[in-house]
Amino acid sequence: MACARPLISVYSDKGEPSGKNVMMPAVFTAPIRPDVVNFVHTNMRKNKRQPYAVSELAGHQTSAESWGTGRAVARIPRVRGGGTHRSGQGAFGNMCRGGRMFAPTKTWRRWHRRINVTQKRYAICSALAGSALPALVMAKGHRIEEIPEVPLVVDDKVEGYKKTKEAVLLLKKLKAWNDIKKVYASQRMRAGKGKMRNRRRIQRKGPCIIYNEDNGVTKAFRNIPGITLQRVTKLNLLKLAPGGHIGRFCIWTEAAFRKLDELYGTWRKPSSLKVDYSLPMHKMTNTDLKRLLQSEEIQRALRAPNKKIQRRILKKNPLKNLRIMMKLNPYAKTARRHAILKHKPEIEAKMLKPKVKRVRKVKKVKTAAAPAPKTDCFKAWRSLLKLAPGGHTARRVRLLCACSDLATYLHLSRKLSTKHPGYDCKDFLHSV
Repeated sequence: MACARPLISVYSDKGEPSGKNVMMPAVFTAPIRPDVVNFVHTNMRKNKRQPYAVSELAGHQTSAESWGTGRAVARIPRVRGGGTHRSGQGAFGNMCRGGRMFAPTKTWRRWHRRINVTQKRYAICSALAGSALPALVMAKGHRIEEIPEVPLVVDDKVEGYKKTKEAVLLLKKLKAWNDIKKVYASQRMRAGKGKMRNRRRIQRKGPCIIYNEDNGVTKAFRNIPGITLQRVTKLNLLKLAPGGHIGRFCIWTEAAFRKLDELYGTWRKPSSLKVDYSLPMHKMTNTDLKRLLQSEEIQRALRAPNKKIQRRILKKNPLKNLRIMMKLNPYAKTARRHAILKHKPEIEAKMLKPKVKRVRKVKKVKTAAAPAPKTDCFKAWRSLLKLAPGGHTARRVRLLCACSDLATYLHLSRKLSTKHPGYDCKDFLHSV
């Protein structure tokens, strides 16, 4: 790791160690927080967005009105007029052809995001610390198998380069040209709509050249594909961690490398170029948990491991399980025995008793109602029928004597007049 190598060699323009060494800046041992880097990168990317929106008149540039109910069609507004296919078609709604979209976009959306300055600096420190670990740099996809050292520091003479051929020769001497070959091999056409928006060709990222002063170095390296140039005082997270991923391959000049302690400070003293800023502290000073837990100091303070295993006992119902009931109540067995002996004679008598075949009860079917008792009306009618057809006066007299009330008499007289058409009870009433 970077903390294990306090001195970094400075390489000449010939790709050989110049004999000078530089102290490793403290920022390369800062905590690596991919979550902070990704969060800051996402919000920084939003700050270059351009507002877009649909026209306020889009989808409403027609005279349309709903036909209302009762027409067996939807109540959506419909285009007026006739003589064309457009008339009668739905309008205005987001489900209609030629209608407006749902929730039309507005230009006053909150496009940009404010990010805390300390949080941005934290992300840059994490990105720089990640660029000093070969494993993370290789995981990012950079071809650094043959380079002499990570981080790679070159002489300040490189800042005075003005020709691209000098820059190419330097990269080949430092064995960093393999990363440029990877960029050449990755050049391809974008898959998507970006081809229409001046983003037709894409390629991978190459090394990032970080310098202190621009004495022509930008002109020398800018035409090499994949190369990114940054000034050490204006480091940009979008270039240090493209895509929000830690591990960019960085090539430093000596002056830029020495200036990092002044910019970001150490844990002993704050930054001299930033107001009241110190490096972020580690959550753990030693992340080797296995070694910590197995150390003598911690093992001495720990108690002995508890090897007693407590198994969960299955709870049984004592009302159904006699053995469990006897544990709770030792008298339960005797009580059950007494109950059996008490009921034994009754059980034996029941067993000796002859079995009687049960007779199935038949449901009584409801029959017609019994004839009503013979009333005075019935008696009078029967005596009346025994008389001869003739003799109306005698018949009337007997009927009147047999009936107990006038209602019965009238009922029977109506019946009699039906049976004997020549008979009329009204005459009898008038005569009486």
